[in-house]
Amino acid sequence: MGKVVLVEHLSLDGVMQAPAGVDEDVRGGFARGGWAVPGNDQVMGDVLAKGRDGSGALLFGRRTYEQFHGYWPKQTDNPFTDVLNKSTKYVASRTLREPLPWANSVLIGDVGDVGQIEERLTVLGSGVLAQELMRRGLVGEWLLMVHPVVLGTGRRLFEGVETELRLVESVTTTTGVVIVRYEKEEA
Repeated sequence: MGKVVLVEHLSLDGVMQAPAGVDEDVRGGFARGGWAVPGNDQVMGDVLAKGRDGSGALLFGRRTYEQFHGYWPKQTDNPFTDVLNKSTKYVASRTLREPLPWANSVLIGDVGDVGQIEERLTVLGSGVLAQELMRRGLVGEWLLMVHPVVLGTGRRLFEGVETELRLVESVTTTTGVVIVRYEKEEA
């Protein structure tokens, strides 16, 4: 099995829901979408670019895959567009059917099948999938961008999940976001 890396934006109180856009995820009446955007800066961009050096593949849940597909292929002035378009994108979904619309996309029906994939997998967002991967012990690394905001409501990354982590790296951005890289603590 390859290494699974979660890349997530979190508020100080652990919320991961809708960091990038107002209408990104309004489930449960969440009205604070786009909360992470003010924290973006060059430091964060550099850390994310280093982490997406072209090695490995991406892993998405259905909802995030559809949102990314609706946005990224149309962006022409962003260096991440080419990387995302060329990367292999595995999609864990029981409702989508082949062929998937975004180039280099592969449908996997069950989260348990992730353990069969030999390459490094980076999960961007995909909260439901991320939680299931953690419950099954399939995540080996977390890259968390912790923003200096408390939302008080919303879906939390570590809801119902227990795990021991070891800090590998930390960087503070010019906007006060603390970027931390953790690995799973081996017993």
